[in-house]
Amino acid sequence: MFDNPFVNTIILGAIAYIAIVFMLRISGKRTLSKWNSFDFVVTIAFGSILASILLSTKDSFGTGILGFALLVLFQYIISWISARSSLAQKIVKSQPTLLLYQGKFKADVLKKERVTQSEVLAALRGKGIAAVEDAEAIVLETDGSFSIITDLGNGTASALRDVREFDRSNIVSTN
Repeated sequence: MFDNPFVNTIILGAIAYIAIVFMLRISGKRTLSKWNSFDFVVTIAFGSILASILLSTKDSFGTGILGFALLVLFQYIISWISARSSLAQKIVKSQPTLLLYQGKFKADVLKKERVTQSEVLAALRGKGIAAVEDAEAIVLETDGSFSIITDLGNGTASALRDVREFDRSNIVSTN
């Protein structure tokens, strides 16, 4: 577009940045979430497209902005459908999985989810928990993070109701 590649990168980069921010503000918070693999792919693709716009010597600005717009549109459509359809949600999203319950590792689940005990121990230490037995539950969330529950509270464990491998019959009510 411009004869000088530095000027080209600065001007097109600024315009692309403004366009991206505008599209993301219109599409809502969900576009950049990290709830499932589809969200992850979209976020990585955003970075790749922006890099192409900034570094390409060809006329990639228009196609880059179009690529951003398509990703935002696809993300909006997929999240809209999955929020309204349990079948679509099952296809797009994984389910959180219980890795440890009442201080005991679920070895078969760790193996199935390809998570090591060392990774779970690191998550415990990261939360300042020194003993595995102090964790009531550890859940591998849909975004790959660990949620650590140290107290099941009133015993209903209602926050675990959508967690795979959680057996509600093991809950003993303290009431």
